[in-house]
Amino acid sequence: MSEINGQTPGRDDLGREIVARINELAGISESPDKLTRIFLSNEHRTAAELILGWMREAGMRAHLDAIGNVCGRYEGISTGLPCLMLGSHYDTVRDAGKWDGPLGLVTAISCVADLNKRGRRLPFAIEVIGFADEEGVRFASTLLGSRAVAGTFDESVLALRDKAGIAMREALIEFGLDPDHIGRAARVRGELLAYVELHIEQGPVLEREDLPVGVVTAIAGATRLAARLTGMAGHAGTVPMALRRDALAGAAECISAIEEFCSTDRGELVGTVGYIHASPGATNVIPGEVSFTIDMRAPTDMHRRRAVTDVVRRIEEIAKRRELGLQIDVTHENRTAPCAPWLRAQIADAVSGEGVRVFELPSGAGHDGMAMIEIADVGMLFVRCRGGISHHPDEHVELADADAGARVLLRFVENFRAQAAK
Repeated sequence: MSEINGQTPGRDDLGREIVARINELAGISESPDKLTRIFLSNEHRTAAELILGWMREAGMRAHLDAIGNVCGRYEGISTGLPCLMLGSHYDTVRDAGKWDGPLGLVTAISCVADLNKRGRRLPFAIEVIGFADEEGVRFASTLLGSRAVAGTFDESVLALRDKAGIAMREALIEFGLDPDHIGRAARVRGELLAYVELHIEQGPVLEREDLPVGVVTAIAGATRLAARLTGMAGHAGTVPMALRRDALAGAAECISAIEEFCSTDRGELVGTVGYIHASPGATNVIPGEVSFTIDMRAPTDMHRRRAVTDVVRRIEEIAKRRELGLQIDVTHENRTAPCAPWLRAQIADAVSGEGVRVFELPSGAGHDGMAMIEIADVGMLFVRCRGGISHHPDEHVELADADAGARVLLRFVENFRAQAAK
C-alpha cells in the first residue's frame, strides 16, 4: 500500500476513536454555542466523570485527585513500578477550540486501551493525567493542576477570587475537595520515569512543512512587561507638531521597534504587543498617557533575557528623544522548559518508525511540562492543526493527523527505555 505524506491510507482506527471522544467532550460546555469549560465548574465535574470512565474502560485504575485532576494508572509487568506519565489538560479558554489539551489526554487513554486490548504489559507503569486547570481562566493563575502534582502549588492563590467574587478556596470546597489537602496530589521524582505530552502545535509550522507531527525541542520561556509612556495632553488643533509630547505616537514607535527587533532575530524570538490604552482617549486631544503590554518569548532563557534588555533599551531611547516619561514593570516571567534530549531522541525514533520525516521545533505556547519539569524530564510531540489556529472555535485537527499522532505516541510508549537514575 502506498504512503501519502508518510501516512498509510486506511490506518485511522485509533484516530476515529479519538475524534469521536474529542467531539463528545466538546459537548460539555457552560453554553451550547461556545465551548467553555473552566476549573471547578459543573462542566469540570461532568467532564471528569466522563474521562474517568474512559480510563477505567482502558484498563486503568482511575480517581480524581486533591486538585481535581483525573488520574489513571495502568500497571506494568508487576505492580508498583515507576511510571511513564502521559497527559494534558481538559479545561479550556472561553469560546475555545476543542483540541487544545483534550487531544493529548484522549490520545494517551486510547494508547493504553490498545495495550490493554492486546494484553500487553511493559516493564514500567503508565499513568495518564488530565490536568484540571492549565489555562488559568477562572482565577488568572495558570498551571494549577500540574503545579499541584509537581509539589510547587502556591497556597497563596487559594485567596484569589473569580469575577463573581468566589475565592478559589471556597470553590474547591463547593466542588467537594479539601483545599488543605492539595499537597496530597504531589508526586516525587522517583515515582516518574518521564512526563510526555502530545499536543496540537497551535501554530502553522507543521502545516508549512507538510508534516502531521513534530518533535518539540523546548517550551519557550516568556517575559511580560507593562509599559507606560507619559507625555502632555493638548488640543489637537493648536499645538504644533514639533512641540508635541504625544504619548501615543511614542508608543507607536516603540511597537514598531519591537516588531523590527524580533523580525530580524535569527533565534526564533517572538514579541507581541497585545494591549494598548490611550488617555484621555478623545478624537481631538493629543494623548497624554499610553499603557501597553509586551510579551517576549524565546527557546532559551539567555536569548530571551538579552532580547528583553535590548528592547527595553530601545524603548528608553525613544522615550528620551520624545521627552516622554517612562515606566516599565515585569509582570510575569517563566523560564524555558527544555525537552530532555534522550526523550527527544526516542520520540524522533517513533516518528521515523511511522514513516514520517523527523522535524524539530520549539513551542512558543506554555504547557503543563513547564511545571512537571520540577519532578521529571519532559518530552513533547506536536500534532498539526489547520491554519495554526488555536484558542478559537475554528481550531481543527484532521482525522489522519490525530491517528498519526496516536500511532507515534503508541510506538514511543511500547519502545520506551528509561534513563538510568542520575
